[in-house]
Amino acid sequence: MAKYQRVLLKLSGESLMGNGSYGISPDILAQYSTDIASITGMGVQVAIVVGGGNIFRGMSGTSKGFDRVTGDSMGMLATVINSLAIGSALENVGIKSKVLTSIRMEPVGEYYSSPKAIEYMESGYIVIVAGGTGNPFFTTDSAAALRGVELKANVLLKGTRVDGVYTADPEKYPEATKYSSLSFDEAYTKGLKIMDLTAFTLCRENSLPILVFNMNTPGNLQKVVSGDNSGTIIK
Repeated sequence: MAKYQRVLLKLSGESLMGNGSYGISPDILAQYSTDIASITGMGVQVAIVVGGGNIFRGMSGTSKGFDRVTGDSMGMLATVINSLAIGSALENVGIKSKVLTSIRMEPVGEYYSSPKAIEYMESGYIVIVAGGTGNPFFTTDSAAALRGVELKANVLLKGTRVDGVYTADPEKYPEATKYSSLSFDEAYTKGLKIMDLTAFTLCRENSLPILVFNMNTPGNLQKVVSGDNSGTIIK
């Protein structure tokens, strides 16, 4: 039985690379689509926001000669490519999906509005919101928090390469210990890098819990949606 009725799933663009250094891994897409399909089978309504760092990261563009607005616009377009790929992978496993874009670009995707997205989710579609917030200077973490609040999600699921929040980066410091749960105030006071401050504040002020878990382990998504304590919850 699912613990959450409606979730906002945040995926990083980098996670779509798999073991590569650029682009989209078909194997990762297949795993993600299978895992997402498993929770829709539990009756969970799903919205997805994905980053674009596997193709272009707006912040890094400034060091390559682009101004920040141009770089962020390129990053937002990268999220559209990733969103279309995820939508296609979901359709391949028999799951209906709709890509909605924060910037008008019909017929690539429909223009986003929260009532339209909620209507689609209630009709059995997975909604993928592309294009970040549609504005420069905001990350896809901020977009995920904003869409999670707008779509009345019960939780923001942040899929990462590690199984929760640690006292330090566990990939660099094996002695780091994991938190099973944190309050927003504790996470802020400890300076833990969970999401950027804008996204974190938006979740905190609107009482939207954040659950950090390892998306790259097959079956983990179903576990956390069922209430398994394998990740770290911030609330």
